[in-house]
Amino acid sequence: MQSIYLYSTPGCHLCEMAREIVSPLLNNYSLYLEEIDIAESDELIERYGVRIPVLKSPRHIDELGWPFDSNQAANFLARITI
Repeated sequence: MQSIYLYSTPGCHLCEMAREIVSPLLNNYSLYLEEIDIAESDELIERYGVRIPVLKSPRHIDELGWPFDSNQAANFLARITI
């Protein structure tokens, strides 16, 4: 299984919503969700601080930033797993 990153931070209610949207889709694409806490890196805070939650594949440059719905997330996951 390959991973998909969810850039987030603890206590982020939007990140919780994103997790709820993405989690049911993961098995369809043989993916597992790896959450990355941006608070642990100045670089990640600078890059994603005002944009979280953000989905990103470690193998592609594409990102899906919030807001997104289930259809948008499914399309993103399908595109990155080709």
